[in-house]
Amino acid sequence: MEKLFGTDGIRAVAGQPPLDYSSVYTLGKALVSLLKEEELEPRIIIGRDTRESGEWLEQALFLGINAGEGEPVAAGIIPTSAVSFLTKKHLFSAGIVISASHNAYQDNGIKIFSSKGIKISDAWERKLEKAMREAPPNVKRENIRITPQSSLEQDYMDFLKSRFFHVSLKRKIKVVLDCSNGASSFFASRVFSDLGFEVITIGNTPDGKNINDNCGSLYPQNLVRKVIESKADIGVAYDGDADRAIWVDEKGRILNGDHTLFVLSRFMKEKGRLKSDYVVATTMSNMGLEKAIEKLDLKLLRTQVGDKYVLEEMMKLKANLGGEQSGHTIFLDDCPTGDGILTSLKMLEVMATHNLPLSKLVEDLEEYPQILLNIPVGKKIDFDQFPEIMQAKQEIEERLGNSGRLNVRYSGTEPVARVMIEGQDKGEIEDCACQMASVIAKYLGN
Repeated sequence: MEKLFGTDGIRAVAGQPPLDYSSVYTLGKALVSLLKEEELEPRIIIGRDTRESGEWLEQALFLGINAGEGEPVAAGIIPTSAVSFLTKKHLFSAGIVISASHNAYQDNGIKIFSSKGIKISDAWERKLEKAMREAPPNVKRENIRITPQSSLEQDYMDFLKSRFFHVSLKRKIKVVLDCSNGASSFFASRVFSDLGFEVITIGNTPDGKNINDNCGSLYPQNLVRKVIESKADIGVAYDGDADRAIWVDEKGRILNGDHTLFVLSRFMKEKGRLKSDYVVATTMSNMGLEKAIEKLDLKLLRTQVGDKYVLEEMMKLKANLGGEQSGHTIFLDDCPTGDGILTSLKMLEVMATHNLPLSKLVEDLEEYPQILLNIPVGKKIDFDQFPEIMQAKQEIEERLGNSGRLNVRYSGTEPVARVMIEGQDKGEIEDCACQMASVIAKYLGN
């Protein structure tokens, strides 16, 4: 039976199982029961992004939590990381985020945090999945008025600004923010303006349907144009729930989470802030990052894709810096969840401290050519069930040898198989990527 919780919570088309009204109502009620079983007070904070489905999903959760005799508290439209931070700060027993992150507006999702501000355990997920599968089919739909507690948003903004107060700006830095018409739309610019930056904001007029629509971290081309046109020092692109950030430097070059890890690992080592010789990344991070990290006398440790796996490894290694190429970066001393705005402030601290442009800060990271292909699949069946797929994988790995890498996996959030391949010869890896993708499409494609 396919799991409902993927690497980033539950995600589906809003209104269809498991994100239909009855299932979500049941989830709220089941979470209260689970918290009571664990002898925790069932106070639950809920935040959401700007999707049009977020409002009724929030209502379903509120009514389910109330039916279970729990206490739901609304944080309003706010980033995922804010719910993680506020759950821990205000001693909520759980936090819920209603968001499908970088997906199109038709999708939505539910992420659940424990009282520590980290994603709940697999055991908790299994219990909640069981309850959802047994949900009554026709829970009566009700419209209720939900008023967010404005003090919660202010607490989060104060936290962000407190991470930067010690930094002295030697000159006015011009920042372009692309909020992806998502969760950061209403306050990201206020954070940066309050800290003394010159701010230009795009992608900050959400209408319920334009989240991630040709904007944000997946579509940074508009941001590139705006950075060049306005002669800005840096462009920052968030995704729909603002837990990731990617960059455009002053020359218009798009930079990703690998650049973040390189710049911050070097800076934190210089300042004596790294608590471990390990920086944690995933199998998607470029081999060039690994080489650059080694030159800093540090070690890059890779996990499977998913920020929850990055966090688990960081905690094991007592490392305080980790992240994903996609732009999730975790600063464990500050927050156990990727936070795009916090990451922006950290990068701007490096720029301000060294008084250097972003292009100069990343020039020692030489990326290997890398290709990522997405292959739509009908079902996510283990690859090892198909000898032809495994044979193609082995042949490509032997062909690449030590000069490249192949990673084949299913997305945790979409019905696709992802093929990532990198190496020193771009032509060779293009051939290998097409070979691997065609075999997967033949046996698993829809």
